Amino acid sequence: MAILPQTIYINPSKSSPSTRRTQSNPISSSLETERGVEFETGGSFFRRESSIGRDLGVLSAVLHGRALGSSVSVLDAMCGCGVRSLRYLKQAQAGFVWANDADEQHRKTILSNLSRAENGREIEEKKRWVVSHADANRVLAESYLHRRFFDLIDIDSFGSNSGFMRAAVAAVKVGGLLYLTSTDGYTSGGHRPQQSLASYGAYIRPMPYSNELGLRMLIGGALREASALGFHLKPLFSYYSYHGPVFRVMLRLLRGKLHNPCDYRFIGYCNKCGHSQAFSWEKIGNISCPCRPGEINRSIVVSGPLWTGPLHDGNYLGEMLELASEFGWTDLEGLLTRMMQESDPRLPFGYIKLDEIACRGKIDTPPLGLLIARLQKEGYAASRSHIKSAVLKTDCPISTCIEIAKKLQCS
Repeated sequence: MAILPQTIYINPSKSSPSTRRTQSNPISSSLETERGVEFETGGSFFRRESSIGRDLGVLSAVLHGRALGSSVSVLDAMCGCGVRSLRYLKQAQAGFVWANDADEQHRKTILSNLSRAENGREIEEKKRWVVSHADANRVLAESYLHRRFFDLIDIDSFGSNSGFMRAAVAAVKVGGLLYLTSTDGYTSGGHRPQQSLASYGAYIRPMPYSNELGLRMLIGGALREASALGFHLKPLFSYYSYHGPVFRVMLRLLRGKLHNPCDYRFIGYCNKCGHSQAFSWEKIGNISCPCRPGEINRSIVVSGPLWTGPLHDGNYLGEMLELASEFGWTDLEGLLTRMMQESDPRLPFGYIKLDEIACRGKIDTPPLGLLIARLQKEGYAASRSHIKSAVLKTDCPISTCIEIAKKLQCS
């Protein structure tokens, strides 16, 4: 990668989404500390609750650097106050970080924060970071045109802004990482199907596991853009936080087409019986439900196409868990452990709410731990979900779950 000047001055468009967002949400400057790293927020948009997402990004950057045997290069395309860039420099020991934010008003704050990367001393002679102010798509496109590829591209976007996805795929190294974001829970809930279609190429309808659909919608949209360029993406982890809400996915870019086309399908949910199933493109015209086999069932709602494969790579999460322990970030152990449980390849998409089991079975809400243990004893895959507390992920049909829950109540 070519050495760049310490600060790049690129004036943003007055109509840039990032500029509008910041100007309409003025926030007073304050001094914050996150995982021992001190920084200023300036007037930028900052959410303390998003720290876990930043933790997971740092862990991934460290693991990627260790796998490469060298320091990583990072593009923080929508850096805000620069806290992510600072943490990549200090905690992941990134060799180079490009911090970009469309709003030039944040420049002073970003520069001040990044100068803390070496105990408060600017490191101009090492050229470990640069700052720019431009639309993220412009930075990504120019990086590709100048053949400057990054090991990790972190895009903490707002809403369902997905226009940068193809440019991000083009600007990341093969084998590198894309850390993508959506904060549009209204769209993932099926309330704006035309918006989800425009942004992610998926028509989303209301379903009980809408927050998981948000992650699958984001992965599917990125996968579609990567496929157009001759690549495919492997999810390393998917993280949902109700603060926002925030949907974050870490994806590895690989050459070639998607190995298993069955991981990109339509999802159907039956409001009558609660059964969920996936449909390939070939079967989309012959959708039915076990509660009415072979018949047209108007109670079935269909969303898609979406990513229907695993949300996480279990082995990768295991490495993250070990690294979190090494860093002393023990508060992440519960989350990472639960995500590892979710990574069981036998588990399908979606989850079943315990209240739905109780309602359909006309029983009291079953204890989740006991229900999981009984399902596993019966040979089914079953786990909790990091997305929601009182839900069950399992390959057991909901009708069988209800029968098992009834037996638990009688025992």
